[in-house]
Amino acid sequence: MKRRDFIAALGSAAAAWPLAAPAQAERTRRIAVLMLYPESDPQGQIRAAAFRKELEKLGWTVGGNLRIDFHWGTGDSDWIRSAAAQLLTPAPDLIVANGDAAARIVQQSTASVPVVFIAGGDPVADGMVQSLAHPAGNMTGFTVLEPSLGAKLLELLKGLTPRLAKVAMVFNPDNLGNRRTFESAKAAGPKFAVEVTEAPWRGAAEFETTMTQWSQQPDFGLIVPPDPAINSQRALIIAQAARYRMPAIYGLRAAAVEGGLLSYGVDVPELFRQAATYASRILKGEKPGDLPVQLPTKFELVINLKTAKALGLAVPDKLLATADEVVE
Repeated sequence: MKRRDFIAALGSAAAAWPLAAPAQAERTRRIAVLMLYPESDPQGQIRAAAFRKELEKLGWTVGGNLRIDFHWGTGDSDWIRSAAAQLLTPAPDLIVANGDAAARIVQQSTASVPVVFIAGGDPVADGMVQSLAHPAGNMTGFTVLEPSLGAKLLELLKGLTPRLAKVAMVFNPDNLGNRRTFESAKAAGPKFAVEVTEAPWRGAAEFETTMTQWSQQPDFGLIVPPDPAINSQRALIIAQAARYRMPAIYGLRAAAVEGGLLSYGVDVPELFRQAATYASRILKGEKPGDLPVQLPTKFELVINLKTAKALGLAVPDKLLATADEVVE
């Protein structure tokens, strides 16, 4: 073939080739997070920041290939159901449910959108997953529940206040894990010579009235188990406990740092970092039903010495030695 014919043939072939398609932009994925905290609560913001930062470490760009919509607030089951309906319109690529009640209601709302929960209940007994190792379905996540937590909270409070004779557990009635924590503490009551009564949270006004009644009983104390809705009320509970000089132990660290007597529980911001890891894996194609539900493995004890001194309590050296953090 002559050079002139070859070039002409090449030009004809090139004209027949399809134009190269432009590079397709990466689709932005969307995560909806149902946070049972007021947006103004610093603890809620700490958890949100831990979640965002971990996703960024894993290579996601918030505002670029990833969008996170936080739905903030507290309320009863009707409020949570309404919030769940909002975050599902339109359907996100993944939902993070913060709290036992939020996880259950989101489960009732969708069977197709993947869900990562951070909850306080027993996900198997509560019907959220088939098993811890193989959740199946569209849900997996992390739980703060440890079966003996109630007994441990009672033991620690009794160790710091030997004269303790009666305690009320202030808990969220929508949190099945809180109910189990109460049963654990109640069963351990005789061992520590303490009567344990239940006090479902029914609003600030009722709590303040009940605190007045409790304060008239000698050697009375409080147990406040982990729950995001109750934790959002911690400032009121701490203030009331201080007003009536009532010893109280909390299931979340923030309460002890902010003036509560002591706390014992899991590092919840760390659970949000782990939830981000699960979220990333699911967005990249893994199924939530194949990712095992994670149980708590590490608990932190925080003691507020300033509050102990205000209550006239001497913290035993043995208890101090086991504390992960001491607030002075």
